[in-house]
Amino acid sequence: MILDGALPSSVQAAAQALARGELLGLPTETVYGLAADADDDAAVARIFAAKGRPANHPLIVHVADSAAITHYAKEVPLFAQQLIDAFWPGPLTLILPRLPAAARASTGGQDSVGLRCPAHPVAHAVLAACQRLDPPVWGVAAPSANHFGKVSPTTAQHVADAFGDDLLVLDGGACAVGIESTIVDCTRGVPVLLRPGAISRADVQRACGLRPLSKEELPAHTPRASGTLLAHYAPTARVRLMDARQLQAGLDVLGADAAHLAVYARAPLRSASSRVILRRMPDDAAAAAQQLFAALRGFDDAGARLIWIETPPDTPGWEGVRDRLQRAAAAG
Repeated sequence: MILDGALPSSVQAAAQALARGELLGLPTETVYGLAADADDDAAVARIFAAKGRPANHPLIVHVADSAAITHYAKEVPLFAQQLIDAFWPGPLTLILPRLPAAARASTGGQDSVGLRCPAHPVAHAVLAACQRLDPPVWGVAAPSANHFGKVSPTTAQHVADAFGDDLLVLDGGACAVGIESTIVDCTRGVPVLLRPGAISRADVQRACGLRPLSKEELPAHTPRASGTLLAHYAPTARVRLMDARQLQAGLDVLGADAAHLAVYARAPLRSASSRVILRRMPDDAAAAAQQLFAALRGFDDAGARLIWIETPPDTPGWEGVRDRLQRAAAAG
């Protein structure tokens, strides 16, 4: 059931559902999440079951404000606090040392917890309403509201299509960012980038004065984090990344016989077949991120069996999009 997330009655119904241990389709600025009370182990288990997600793969806990951090984290390093001050609410998840009794199922058995304060007004309203309950719900675990490994949802209808009418979904419109949050590990004395997103490496460094390392630079004891598997974010059709010259050469070879093929590229391309779906990718990285998952879903819906995509530029602004496409291609 989809409800208008702008209505106070919908927000209150969502908070009450979470307090009862039910699941909720929750809009955020990144993607829609499949939410449950992060401290209710039985409710969190329902997320894993609904998604088909391994129970040791941690979930991100979403909180209404930085004050809720004390319910989940043992400590907040100075550079982590600087990142919170700069980017919360927003598309940034911080991995922090976990308090022993908090969010045990949500963290996949790890001694760390991923925390994020979303910027979406509907998400914030739900989280604030949860904190006002008696007893309060301090945070919600909310991985992307899709089946594990598949394309993330960026509209309420995407969520309903995946999980049916029995799931309560708040409609908050299309997601403004469109790809999942940047994840920074703050448990090892320096910021370590585990997953790129709309907040770039350069953004992180400007905010805290420290260059974020890649996880390969500090490989020992890297915490598991959401969305970091090699194969992820995959449509049903197989994805292949190529440069513009390779894309055009492939279309020329296939000629008029090409079918069940979608091509997503920044370069203008031509095909002799009317059965090939040609779609332009935005030249702007932020716009490309916002449209990416909806475009992949659209190609599936149109019957494509193979999706050829122009490899994004190897520049900082495109890192998040490039990461998602590389993982989608690895799934094929």
